[in-house]
Order: sequence, then structure tokens, then C-alpha cells
Amino acid sequence: GRMRACRRLQRLEGVAAMSWLCKGPVGVAAKSGAGGAIISKEALGMPFATDSPFLFAVYHLDRYPKGNSQMGPAASLAGHSMGADFGNSAGWNMYHGETVPGFPRHPHRGFETITITRQGMVDHADSMGNQGRFGNGDVQWMTAGRGICHAEMFPLLDQQNDNVLELFQVWLNLPRRSKMAQPAYRMFWDEEIPKLSPGGGGAGDVRVALIYGELIGFPPPLAPPPDSYATDPASDILVLTVTIGPGSSWTLPRYAGPRPIDGLNRNIYFFAGSGAVVDGERLSSTRRVKVRPDVDVELAAEGRGHIDILVLQGRDLGEPVVQRGPFVMSTPDELRQAFQDYQRTEFGGWKFATDSVVQGRDRPRFMQYGDGAVEERPR
Repeated sequence: GRMRACRRLQRLEGVAAMSWLCKGPVGVAAKSGAGGAIISKEALGMPFATDSPFLFAVYHLDRYPKGNSQMGPAASLAGHSMGADFGNSAGWNMYHGETVPGFPRHPHRGFETITITRQGMVDHADSMGNQGRFGNGDVQWMTAGRGICHAEMFPLLDQQNDNVLELFQVWLNLPRRSKMAQPAYRMFWDEEIPKLSPGGGGAGDVRVALIYGELIGFPPPLAPPPDSYATDPASDILVLTVTIGPGSSWTLPRYAGPRPIDGLNRNIYFFAGSGAVVDGERLSSTRRVKVRPDVDVELAAEGRGHIDILVLQGRDLGEPVVQRGPFVMSTPDELRQAFQDYQRTEFGGWKFATDSVVQGRDRPRFMQYGDGAVEERPR
């Protein structure tokens, strides 16, 4: 019990905690000229640097080999630092997984995770008794609140071909008033996420997926968990992904809400492709571009291939952030209490036989909640 909890915390405070939490050098921000939409530009670090209320965003792109009978890689693990495998030169990582890649049981308190999948599958299990499989465009929004343990494993389902995993995990801070809220999460299935394809198909198409927020031309977004910061209208949270084909463009509409733009941060992350143009400025490589929220911003692809962009917008909480490993609180005392609470309670225990919960190979996408309710989706 307590010793296992301590060992998990020690592991999380090692390489994994550094990979999640260390901002690291991302280059010197270049200021744009007056009058344009761009406030600043900087090289895209890993993890992505963010402004409040976001804590950071991690982009995973792992090109795994064929899967074996245990849904792990059908390849040698020589050269992989088992238990803490990050940034491997092979182009894929085991992370904290030992047989199947991923992140076995670990705790969170005081913030939210938004896991945006693009390719591949994630098997989820948590201390509330929920479990499931999601991927290929699905989004999981989890409010950790007072504390939750969960596992995120990446099963390699295809035994005949390579398995590509591509996803974001975005950490969104909670206001102090909500840090001890009841944990909860919601699935945004790919089929239900509002999308826009102005190009009408073809290589020059533009595809926009509105994960959350209000945007001209889109229907209302899906509902996040009840105590999410996003449920506060004043948060003005906006999360979306944009794919633009060569020779095409799309204009990100200005903020049209009723509140002033003071404290409202909007960032554009050009993370894949080449030849991106933001507000008329061509970007030579991947970049974080901070823009004014009250100005329309044209996004264009002038290279030979498509470009991919993540947009994060939200209103600064204006509160202190005290952060260590998997816990994000407002004061040092609250942070110490989080560690003590986890060591004492493990945030509700764990009903599963293993810390690395993986579903059957043929199981389609689904979510089974602790109360017995089940949502099923085709693979």
C-alpha cells in the first residue's frame, strides 16, 4: 500500500516528471511588428510552453513496430531504458511500460488533462473504476480535482503492420476553488466532435476539429466535466486542431465574446509539416506563435504538404501555481498535503489486478463507467 505509493511517486518525480513538467529552453521569443496579429514567436520546445490557464502540452508521435501477442512491440527492447524510456532514437518509446508502452497507474491532483488522440489507441483505467479504449480522433477530458489515479497504456493492436501513436496531452489548471472538486471525466468521441471542412475534400482541404470553445461557424461544443474550469463562461477556453493542405488557407476568427480581452491568452502551435504561414509571416520550422485574440488570423500552407496546428486559448487564472510531479496546487502547504493524502489513501485504491490495464486485442472503442454504464463505438 503505502510503500507502493511511495515508489510510484519516486518514479514520477524522475524522468517522467521531468518530461511532463520541465519547461526547458525554447529559444528567444521574436516580437512582431506593431499592428499585426502576432505578439511573439519562438521555437517549439518539448513540452510546448503555454500561458495560463494551461500548464503545458505534450505531443507524442511514436512509430511503433508490429505488435506481438501481448500487444507490445515485436522488436528488441535493447537500448530502451525500461521503466523510464523517453526520447529514444528508435523513434518510439516504452515510457513507463514494460510489456505494453504507456503510463501505468499514477496519481494526479489539482488540474485537468485533455488527451487528444490523432492516431492509435489508448487503454484507460482509473481509481473510480472506469475503464475503456479510445483513439483515432477521440478526446478524453479528465478533471483530477481532489485526486485520481489512472493508467494510460498504448496497445499495439496491429500484428501485420507498424503501429503509429500520435496524441496530445494538454494540462489545464484548475482555479483554487475547484482543486478539491470530485474527480470526473468525459469522452468526446470523434464522431461527435464538431468539425469543419471548408475545402470540400481533396489535397487542398482544410479540416478543423473544435475540441472545446465557441467559434463562429461551429455548433456548440461538447460538455466537459462539471467542475472543469472550461464550464466557467469567463474562462473563454478554446481548444482546436487544424490541418491545412498545400495551397490552402483558413482564417481563425477573432474572439467574439462579451468580455474584455485583458488576460485572455491565445497561442498557435505549428507542430508538423513545412511552409506554414501565420498572419502573412512564413515560419521556417515548427513554432509557437502567440497572437492577439481580438484579431482574425489567417493560417496558410505554402509548402508541398499539409501543415498541422494546435490552438489553445484561455483566460489567465491570476493565481499562484505550486507544482511538483503529478500535483498542481496553489500553496506549498497544499502541495505537501497532496503527497501525504496520496501516500495515505492512494486516492481511492485500485480495483484492477495490474497497474498496466490493457483491454483485449479485438475490443472496439468503449468506455465502461464505475456505475456500470457502458458506451460502445466501432473501432
